[in-house]
Amino acid sequence: MDVDAGRGAALGGAPTTRSGELPLTRRLRSLLSWSPAEDDPVTELARSHRGIHPSADTAVLRRGYTIAENMHRGQFRKSGEPYITHPLAVAQICADLGMDTTTLVAALLHDTVEDTRYTLQALTDDFGPEVAHLVDGVTKFDKAFYGKAAEAETIRKMIIAAGKDVRVLIIKLADRLHNMRTLGVRSPASRARIARATLEVLVPLCDRLGIQTLKRELDDVVLMHLEPEQYARIEEHVANRPRWSSYLQDVVGRAKVVLRRNRVLSVVEARPRHYYSIWKDTVAGEHSVPFDLPRIAIVVDGPDTDCYAALGAIHGEWRPVAGRFKDFIASPKNNLYRSLHTTVIGPEERTVEVLIRTKAMHQSAEYGIAAEFRFPQSGGGGSNTDQLDWLRRVLDWEQETSDSAQFLRSLRGDLAESQIQVFAEGRQIVLPAGSTPVDLAYELSIHKGDHCLAAKINGRLVPLASPLDEGDVVEIFTEADGHDEVDVATEPASGPRREWLEFVKSPHAQMQINRFFAEHQEPGISIADKVRLGRATIGLTLRKHDRGLANDLPLRRLSEELGYPDLETMLVAVVDRTIEPDTVVNRLIALVDQPE
Repeated sequence: MDVDAGRGAALGGAPTTRSGELPLTRRLRSLLSWSPAEDDPVTELARSHRGIHPSADTAVLRRGYTIAENMHRGQFRKSGEPYITHPLAVAQICADLGMDTTTLVAALLHDTVEDTRYTLQALTDDFGPEVAHLVDGVTKFDKAFYGKAAEAETIRKMIIAAGKDVRVLIIKLADRLHNMRTLGVRSPASRARIARATLEVLVPLCDRLGIQTLKRELDDVVLMHLEPEQYARIEEHVANRPRWSSYLQDVVGRAKVVLRRNRVLSVVEARPRHYYSIWKDTVAGEHSVPFDLPRIAIVVDGPDTDCYAALGAIHGEWRPVAGRFKDFIASPKNNLYRSLHTTVIGPEERTVEVLIRTKAMHQSAEYGIAAEFRFPQSGGGGSNTDQLDWLRRVLDWEQETSDSAQFLRSLRGDLAESQIQVFAEGRQIVLPAGSTPVDLAYELSIHKGDHCLAAKINGRLVPLASPLDEGDVVEIFTEADGHDEVDVATEPASGPRREWLEFVKSPHAQMQINRFFAEHQEPGISIADKVRLGRATIGLTLRKHDRGLANDLPLRRLSEELGYPDLETMLVAVVDRTIEPDTVVNRLIALVDQPE
């Protein structure tokens, strides 16, 4: 079947010319040939972007904004503002993070495919497949067609898209941050629901990506909507802290002198806690008043060893508080956060927290995975592969379960858990806090998990339900190991036990155990399965007419004409017999064969 690659492009579906240039491009070029005035909506966005990436092509930002403004014209937010203010704000958040031009264009257009007549194919034609992939990744499934599965499928789709390009998640986080900033116009029930969903999934995702500069604001806005009285109490505390600013200036000044005397080049600055952090420590310590210690950050201009030199200088000047030193340089957090944390008795016998890190560590701590885009030459963000180890595990779960609701439950559970690091087979392995040797066995391999018989923790034989602690050295035994100290004769080796589900913590272990016991049961059919089955059904029906599909474009055009929000929804409708396959194929052939 021939594919008409030009239909549906740009604003009004104009076909491409022989040269491949869209009429839209020529129209926009004439619109964009003038120098922007100061009140031009894109001026601040372009200025911010150029401030971080001086050689960036901001003309494509203006083109993206023009299309987005045209498509969203006549649409308004609940606040009464024109809808275009939202994608512009999302793009500004991405620009402030230091994201690349492609991300900013996708941010400007991220709601067009979902909320306007602008199609994904038109977006691809106008801006290329990279921008289209990012926009498609953050586009929600339609609740009218997917019902209760819409939320789970949307998050699942976003995670899969992020596995190919993490910028999908960054746009989604920026989108949610702006929605949270403007949440006050919604009803109290809606505010609480959205804030809770943000706290369960998107804030932890932000933390796993290491983007603390976004996470801090998301944390605070969530607190404001879920605990308004506590938020107001902390806000009043912060506004009325006695001599807080002058005291921190004194601490910073003295630290600079000490570091200079010890020949440690560094920048020292005050580092006040954000509201959520104060609230969390207040609740955890059961304090009657907000618990808020003065804090400074030392960013050394040198190698990692200079951090320890700075630590020695600070401890030489002020007495360290026992038990309050943490070395996240030697043992980074699961999101690759690296820093030294110590607490000292500072001037006036007041307790002061001190963070010490290199410039690269500081960049990574603030911007996480976005640091690779903001500081492309410095390597401050580390590697995508290392930063997103957790995402690879999540994608493994996605492949292992056809139930999107179970996938979302597992994701929420994993993100909500604090984590520990243990050692096995010469590897350092991250697990949810409270994990057992069975969780570890499944992390090592599915075979070890299914056939796990016994375990040693730090050289001692222990029950499989024993919780693991930070730094434990663990050995896992199966029947194949044939170890003399393990009595395998009395232990079944045919597979996992159902009672393991009562104590395992990791979503991976839970899924594998459930998989084992569900192998002989008829599996349920997920939305993803229905999409695949719908595609196959249409393919078989086309064969009756000696026709075939070269790509999805004709199907996307048809789904649009039939009023479906996207192709996937139409394919689900075919499987559910909401629409007959013969009807789809007959309409498809008529659509393709009609004269231009």
